[in-house]
Amino acid sequence: MPHSFQTSRRSFLAASAAAGGGLILAGTRASGAVRGANDRVRIAVAGLNGRGQAHLSGWLGQENVEIAYVIDPDANVLAKTLKKLEGKEAAKNVKGVADVREALDDPNLDAISVATPNHWHSLITIWACQAGKHVYVEKPMSHDVAEGRVAVEAQKKYGVVVQHGTQRRSDSGIAGLHEALHTGKLPRLKIAYGYCCKPRGSIGVAKPENPPKNLDWNLWKGPAVIDQYHDNYVHYDWHWFWETGNGDLNNQGTHQLDVARWAIDPDQTHPIRTTAVGGRFKWDDQGETPNTMFSVAEYPNGQMVMFDVRNVNYDGYQRQVYNEYYLEDGSKIVGEGNYKIIRPGSDKAEPLKIERGDVTPGGNWGSFIRAVRANDPSMANGNVEDAHYGCVLGHVMNNSYRLGEQAPVSEVKFANPEATEHFERLHAIMRDGVGLSDADTQYTVGPILEFDPSSERFTGERAEEANRLLQDPQRKGFEIPAADAV
Repeated sequence: MPHSFQTSRRSFLAASAAAGGGLILAGTRASGAVRGANDRVRIAVAGLNGRGQAHLSGWLGQENVEIAYVIDPDANVLAKTLKKLEGKEAAKNVKGVADVREALDDPNLDAISVATPNHWHSLITIWACQAGKHVYVEKPMSHDVAEGRVAVEAQKKYGVVVQHGTQRRSDSGIAGLHEALHTGKLPRLKIAYGYCCKPRGSIGVAKPENPPKNLDWNLWKGPAVIDQYHDNYVHYDWHWFWETGNGDLNNQGTHQLDVARWAIDPDQTHPIRTTAVGGRFKWDDQGETPNTMFSVAEYPNGQMVMFDVRNVNYDGYQRQVYNEYYLEDGSKIVGEGNYKIIRPGSDKAEPLKIERGDVTPGGNWGSFIRAVRANDPSMANGNVEDAHYGCVLGHVMNNSYRLGEQAPVSEVKFANPEATEHFERLHAIMRDGVGLSDADTQYTVGPILEFDPSSERFTGERAEEANRLLQDPQRKGFEIPAADAV
């Protein structure tokens, strides 16, 4: 482990909680300490609520994997997790720490599993790469476009395995469909469609106050610039604030966004233009991100991704968390893993038989451990570049929404008639189910943003405003390094 990292970590731990800091890691390529298929993998889990508990269960279910560290800035959550792990052979030597850097300082640690709030995902990934540790990082890998690129460059430089927590990448049925689309065994894809429609409710309004004594607020904030603590940040509703989350589009929706982008021709990286329309309706709470949203992105080859977010619960709510595929011959493919196809001119779905695709076996947990033991980043189901492309798709959609202006529903029209049709379907559900009025409802209508896939910057009209959203403000001591200085 590089001496400069040890020094910065120790300096940090010796400092007051308000000081926040430490130098960015220096590092070398992954040591490949896990040398054989039977060697033990020592892993740390950062973030112990929600997905963090799923991570622990996942790693405990793998043969010869040791939970070396559990990490959380909430002392109560940390203590509860350590209690839960008592008596488990794979965690008999586990250490509980508040600061991820203490675990990364351990030369015998092989990997880290990241289940923190979104605003920490890229920074921990970058630090871990620099420390020569393999990384399993929850979705979304990045909280903004710029830090995602740095994570990609860190993986390239240090050669570690980075796998994204998009479990559908481990599904050979989905992989098989996409291989069939890419090789011409099926008609060419026109629109890849995703839905993140799961019921949620209001988070109310939490008053500003001092953080609880059990929470290291400085560590919880990390890179995020936040003026004041309130209880709606901890431990889940941070998803609905831009400083820490990305809304449901890049929360649950990251899975379906990733599948949609996976279906696009493999020579495509980022979209060249995007727009989004939505709002936060009915809840009257302090959340910032939309609970209703329709987005469109177009790729250089003309293929498109369209996406629905719809979270406001109502009697008879229709849950939709899946993907659809619209083909150029007029066919529509539905299902997930086991597919059906609706042929042109028919309204009847018939089974679609396709060969299963190529994935690393073992599911999302087992495939990562296989890749780590092989010291082979190419084995990751959902590698760092695919993670970046999928996350950026959501980020640029969100950026359009964030620059939007209010307009009545009657004025929401798209140049693409299919986009208009799909938006009107979404609004009809909100009107008939939730009670939005055709006459009075105002949507936030985002501008059409042009995006350059090579430079990963916006161009054209509104570019200056949009480019300011490419990277979040960062607190001193938790800065993301430049991509060429990682």
